[in-house]
Amino acid sequence: MSTNTLIPATRIQLPAIAPRQYGAMARLSDTVDLEDTLDELIAIRASQLNGCAFCLDMHWKDARDRGETEERLYSIATWREARVFDDRERAALALCEAVTLVADTHVPDAVWAEAAAQFGPDQLAQVVFSIATINTWNRLNVAAGTEPGHYVPGMFAR
Repeated sequence: MSTNTLIPATRIQLPAIAPRQYGAMARLSDTVDLEDTLDELIAIRASQLNGCAFCLDMHWKDARDRGETEERLYSIATWREARVFDDRERAALALCEAVTLVADTHVPDAVWAEAAAQFGPDQLAQVVFSIATINTWNRLNVAAGTEPGHYVPGMFAR
């Protein structure tokens, strides 16, 4: 994510005020090695749970730009009932919810076991970091008051 492109924010421009930390966060995000589809599903679900309008706008647009269907996108919030996600995606979404709501759930053993059954240790670690980074981005963008509607797919590509 480039720190040269500023999205309007109502409280603080973190990329301008704290460029080292913002850049470090962007570099951490860039290290996550998951297929785009799964990474975007995780980003959208965590952003829904955290109420981050900017991240929802960004990741919805990126997912659509990469070919994700409207049906799958509008079904993310109801993934348990929707049959458009495979077992691997469902395990990642369950883990995403548990980690995002960690104060409430403490990541139940059954959720972890299902994710571990769907992903090898290396990929499971990538899922966990994907969840952790989007949760951090959500908190930064909500705190800063980053405004949705200004993101264009690919604008933060390195």
